[in-house]
Amino acid sequence: MSLRNERVRKTLMKEIADIIQKELKDSRIHGVISITDIEISHDNSYAKVYYSVFASDSEKEETIKAINENTSKIRYEVGKRIRLRLTPELRFIPDNSLERGSNVTQLINKISRGEI
Repeated sequence: MSLRNERVRKTLMKEIADIIQKELKDSRIHGVISITDIEISHDNSYAKVYYSVFASDSEKEETIKAINENTSKIRYEVGKRIRLRLTPELRFIPDNSLERGSNVTQLINKISRGEI
């Protein structure tokens, strides 16, 4: 990945997180949303946005639906904030790796305390 693409990727992560937290006025968004990673195509035309939602299962489902339905609005806001020749098409993908990591840590702690 080129240095420019890496800069674009990091800027996208920061701006998308900010847009979701501050700009989206959707009552279905609950909990804490964390942008965990972005894979961007070499020509910056396409980006896969990986994110985690920390909320109850039902709230998580509502949040995922809301983000998917607001993808075009998020892309529009990204286009206003970042000067690129082409605003990348965004695809949001839920990422449960932080949740799984937290569960593994809890299991390790229980084992070390002799609870399991």
